[in-house]
Amino acid sequence: MANIRKAEEIGFCFGVRRAITTLEQAVIKNGGLDSLGAVVHNEQVTQRLNEMGVNIVQSVDEIESKTVSISSHGVSPQIEAELKSKSVEVIDTTCPFVKRAQIAAKRLSESGYYVVVYGESQHPEVKGILGWTNGKGMATLDVKPFIESATIWRRIGILSQTTQVPENFTRFVKDLIDITLNKDAEIRVIDTICHDIRRRQASSLELARKVDLLLVIGGHSSANTHRLWEICSNETETHLISKADEIKPDWLINKKEIGITSGTSTSEETIEEVIKCLSG
Repeated sequence: MANIRKAEEIGFCFGVRRAITTLEQAVIKNGGLDSLGAVVHNEQVTQRLNEMGVNIVQSVDEIESKTVSISSHGVSPQIEAELKSKSVEVIDTTCPFVKRAQIAAKRLSESGYYVVVYGESQHPEVKGILGWTNGKGMATLDVKPFIESATIWRRIGILSQTTQVPENFTRFVKDLIDITLNKDAEIRVIDTICHDIRRRQASSLELARKVDLLLVIGGHSSANTHRLWEICSNETETHLISKADEIKPDWLINKKEIGITSGTSTSEETIEEVIKCLSG
């Protein structure tokens, strides 16, 4: 039987635990509420909260409850204004690290910087951060779209989606500096990558180098989970699963050391089910 090893950083991160606890308390108090988007990108967590009375809606127009929650990914000030006009009780579960990125984007924009967010343009967190730039920003994972933009910006502020890989963000910043520094540009870089994410990535990478197989447990739509899969795949055979029954028996053949890590919105219950499956 293979030896099963867990990463030192695993399970809910601080921000996710805070968000889920806040929602659970709100449901007990109010008897049910609408959540503007899933609080986190994890199917099991979303299902459990739904069974408790958390109904997910995709837009402000769909809200029917007198209480609505903002997900841990945060929203733009425009969405906040729409919620205010609905006269509903708003429960804000925005992750503190995401909130920090929003504030940084707002301050840069107000100071005359064009804000470049290193991140996935369609991710809810990134859309929310860009909303705080008052139309003076863009999100990209490649410097090419910035180069091709019609306007030449002399003052540029660079941020990151909180779940990105630090090394990739550093490379992006260097590329952007190489392109703009000879154009009399003023560049300001603010590191907005989550501290928990940094530790989790480092912990997972360390484990990946010691095992024959690594299982990354988390939602298939979770950005930070995909990031773990991405960096660990370079070190050992790595598979992303959302639950135990996604494990394929042929993965385990001749594996003596199996590592387990997880995204930041994966519950301890799901992790234990995977370990139990492997131990059986």
